[in-house]
Amino acid sequence: MSVDEDRKNMLIALFGSTLISFAPLFYQYSNTNPATGAFFRMSYALPFLALIILFSKSEDTRSKKSRLMTFYAGLIISLDFIGYHTAIDYIGTGIATMIGNSQVIIVTLVSWKILGERPNKSIIFALPVVILGLVLISGIWDDEPYGEDPFRGVIAGVFAAIFYSSFLLLYRYSNREMAPAQNLQFDATAGAAIGLLFIGLMPLNSLGVEPIDFQPTFPSHSWLILLAIFCQVLGWTAITYALPRLPGAKTSFAVLLQPVLTIIWGLLLLQEQPSFQQSAGILLILGSVIAVTIFGNTDASSSE
Repeated sequence: MSVDEDRKNMLIALFGSTLISFAPLFYQYSNTNPATGAFFRMSYALPFLALIILFSKSEDTRSKKSRLMTFYAGLIISLDFIGYHTAIDYIGTGIATMIGNSQVIIVTLVSWKILGERPNKSIIFALPVVILGLVLISGIWDDEPYGEDPFRGVIAGVFAAIFYSSFLLLYRYSNREMAPAQNLQFDATAGAAIGLLFIGLMPLNSLGVEPIDFQPTFPSHSWLILLAIFCQVLGWTAITYALPRLPGAKTSFAVLLQPVLTIIWGLLLLQEQPSFQQSAGILLILGSVIAVTIFGNTDASSSE
């Protein structure tokens, strides 16, 4: 790959990560419940993705099996979004996003166990540090933790990270043919919309999941439309296109930009004020994610 091509892909990846970093803010501004915000994020994105596919006229050579796998990945991420949006409500945008990005640890562990990709020692040292960070964020030792219910926020965030990890593994595996990014994103978004529709129609109030509110209200849905266009369509399509075309080190940097920016937006725009212990927990998780992302590259070998 030429230097110019590499630079172009890096700029596209950074552009996508920057757009996605605003997603939790748009959700907060929409003042909707988790199922409603997530469902309309996907639903509003689908027609825009369809138009991009129509006018781009790019050839999609994926098999039916690959397309179904991408759709199934979307079904999985519907659970991630329920957990992620719930965590945002309980503990704020910055902390929820940082917990969600601990999926780097989970992906590495799953790849080791299932795919035989043995990680180096960084994952062994990072895992207890991440656990300590989650405990600090939960506020159980804190007199005045930030958030409506930090403990539930951590549980919801970990739930989201688990399903986000599963999504990423299946999403990556389903795109072995390197399909056009907009086609891949359409299939995953459709799967997520259908998954969220089922979740939003199920009687899950006892689990704290409110049903979807199908009555559009404004300005709430104006924020959801912005969320769909800028984050789900433009941001995720840019990420889907660029990351497979970048070297590992640059991919790591592009991915880490999103949670860092979200924390900054939360502090500056939403006046989120994590306590000292919670801030320490954020730094512990961020440091662990950086260490695993940069130094935790795996070597394909059979696990024992």
